[in-house]
Amino acid sequence: MLLAIDSLRRSACQTLIVLVSLVLGLSSAQAQPARQAPLIAAASDLKFALDEVLSAYRAETGRILRVSYGSSGQFFTQIRQGAPYELFFSADEAFAFQLADQGLTQGRGAVYALGKLVLFAPKNSALRVDAELSGLQQMLAQGGVRKFAIANPTHAPYGAAAQQALQRAGLWAAVQPHLVLGENVSQAAQFAATGGAQGGLVALSLAMSPALQGLGTHVAVNESLYQPLRQRMVLTRHASPEAQAFYDYMQQPPARAVLRRYGFSLPD
Repeated sequence: MLLAIDSLRRSACQTLIVLVSLVLGLSSAQAQPARQAPLIAAASDLKFALDEVLSAYRAETGRILRVSYGSSGQFFTQIRQGAPYELFFSADEAFAFQLADQGLTQGRGAVYALGKLVLFAPKNSALRVDAELSGLQQMLAQGGVRKFAIANPTHAPYGAAAQQALQRAGLWAAVQPHLVLGENVSQAAQFAATGGAQGGLVALSLAMSPALQGLGTHVAVNESLYQPLRQRMVLTRHASPEAQAFYDYMQQPPARAVLRRYGFSLPD
């Protein structure tokens, strides 16, 4: 009888230990949140093209990635300060190179596209768009320019390219008092397209986007007026395999076809 009671007690204790272990294991699993989708930092000229690529990538693989759009210079600063981006699409490869030189990336990345600058004029603007910016020169001489939009040259590559083009065309001093600076090229394009300015120098990829099509006219600026916009992507030091997979996907024909459709030139 005593043996039977001891056996029952041991069995009950073992059962209790198993139950407690299961509860503790469940609590531990619940205490560890599922890993969030990789976070991408992308130059704002990619907004529409990259959204389209990400949608196709998700449909093909089921994988989800988060993306934040802004100016390359600001992302460069944030990554240096420890922001949790795993993949950086810069509109100027110099930012990617600087991060690599500081040991913050996995290698030096790859050029994914070459960007192009356009002169954009909204509907009903008197600005004549042309590759040499002579229409802008004429309008400035006549006192017809009140506001002209570019991205901030201090941290936005397309803003720096716009400044170069205006300087080489001999228009920088005349246009400076009329400049409206966007935090990034996407904001500058918004200023130019919505009538807040008589025109602006923005990215071709944005001028060709569904959001701006039909809101004005644009012409590609002569590429001799500004340094090439070599746009480079780079994996950060703590990039996950999921970020690596999308980095590889961006170099495949489906993604390259989308970039080409938005006016980007592509590396071989």
